[in-house]
This record gives sequence, C-alpha cells and structure tokens, in this order.
Amino acid sequence: MHLTWLDSNSWLIEMGNQKILLDPWLVGPLVFGNLPWLFKGTRTIEKPIPSAIDLILLSQGLEDHAHPATLQQLDHQIPVIGSPNAAKVVQQLGFTQVTALSHGDSTTIGDLTIHAVPGSPIGPLLTENGYVLIDQTNQTKLYYEPHGNHSPTLRQFAPVDVVITPILDLEIPFVGSVIKGSQSAIELVEWLQPRAILPTAAGGDIEFAGVLLSVLRAKGGSAEFQQELARRQLKTQLLEPKPAERLNVNDVLAAVG
Repeated sequence: MHLTWLDSNSWLIEMGNQKILLDPWLVGPLVFGNLPWLFKGTRTIEKPIPSAIDLILLSQGLEDHAHPATLQQLDHQIPVIGSPNAAKVVQQLGFTQVTALSHGDSTTIGDLTIHAVPGSPIGPLLTENGYVLIDQTNQTKLYYEPHGNHSPTLRQFAPVDVVITPILDLEIPFVGSVIKGSQSAIELVEWLQPRAILPTAAGGDIEFAGVLLSVLRAKGGSAEFQQELARRQLKTQLLEPKPAERLNVNDVLAAVG
C-alpha cells in the first residue's frame, strides 16, 4: 500500500492494483458557495494532477471533497464512486461512469472492494460517507473519514490496517465542531486497532483567509494524540507524511517494528 498526501483531504491511494484519487482539490482556490469573503483556501505550491488514475473516490458533495475546478480537469471517462450527494455533482459535470454508494452499500473494482459507511452529517437531513477499502489480494484494509464522525458499525471491519482521519478538533464557538478528531480518533483506534493512523483535513501547502478563520478554534494535535496513545497503551503508529511524499506504509511500519 502506498499513500500520497496532496494537502487538505486530497490523497492518492495505491492498493488493490488501483490508483485511487480521493477527495481531490488540486487546482484553483477553494471557496464555499461562491463566498470568498467567508472562507477561501489558496495553494502556495501547485500539485500536479496524478497520471493514470483508475478511480475517483468522493466522500462528500461539498467543494472541499468534490472540488468542481479540479474535477473538470480530470478525464470524465474515469470511473467515480461517491456518496449520493457527490454523485450528483460529478454527473452534472459530465462524468459518464458514476456509482453512488449509500450507507451499507459496497462495490468491487478489480482487486479492490469499497464499503460505504456513515460519515459526516451535513445539516439535519444528510449524512455523507466514510469508506472502508479492502485489497482482496491480501485482505489489507484502509478506513477514511474526513471530519471525525465514526459510526459504531465500523467495528464489523476490525481490525483495520490503516486509518486516515483527523486527530484534532476545529470548533466554531456557540455552533460546535466542524472537525472532531482529538477524542473520536482515539475511540476509533480502540475500535479498529489499526497499525497506522494518518491525519487528514489539516493544512499542507495551503493558505486560508476569510471571516470564518477569525472564529475557528483548534484543539489537539500530534503531540497530544501520541501522548494519549501511550497513556492507553495503544500500539498504533502515527504517520505524518509531507505533502506529495509517496509513503510505502508497509516499509515504514516494518522499520518502526
């Protein structure tokens, strides 16, 4: 298994003989609802769009997971798997091979099986997707959820080899958590017993601006998370790849023992 972090929630996952582009935002700014004064993300270093992509996987239909400008630059013949909300986005953009997965659904492409599980709530009526990916050649498992919302139904997949999820909290006072990772990630480790956990949803080669930044509050981080792993005698390794670094997860874990 090889993992390449492309900043924010964007990843290139190589497993099951597939190259999977996950939640890509790779070109242009990130703006929600055409309101740059509220929030705008800008890349300080442009990341090239990976070549020879076999599959696009989208957890949500919001711009930071299904980024329209990035998706427009991808080959619209590439198969896309996404939440029902994300599937609508790519269908409107003209993608021709789109599979919408509701919670509990699964699909197999080549040697890779993808299970959709409940992920992040977006308002009171919509819950987006997390995913469990299983390499059928060696039964290696990866779990991804970008906002720290983890369904107890995940326990059926334990143990999982690798988890990609936030390990810190981002909160708006009097509103609540936008991202919750400091405690939910520890609970997740106890459920799934992963060999490795990689943080997502935090930074990289990106600058943010807008009114929303003045009210966001961060809590937790790598040091606190590692301390809590040690306190609970959890053996999961925290891996923090640099942006664009292709990480051979098995080699790294073998090196640390």
